[in-house]
Amino acid sequence: MARLDIEVDLPVCQDHGQCVIAAPQAFWFDEQGRLAHVDGIDDPSADDVAAVEEAADICPLQAILVTRR
Repeated sequence: MARLDIEVDLPVCQDHGQCVIAAPQAFWFDEQGRLAHVDGIDDPSADDVAAVEEAADICPLQAILVTRR
């Protein structure tokens, strides 16, 4: 089984929202307008992997770490 782990350094994150646009299946804004995210995706599709990796790449503060297992 493959897994895509997602970590966000929330104290560094400034809620720019580029990740929300790139990968809405993994990132969203909560009721307080703060970034929320899934901890990981089990058996991610190629589209999921591409979107989450793009989200990490375009984060202005590089606050997202993505690890494949």
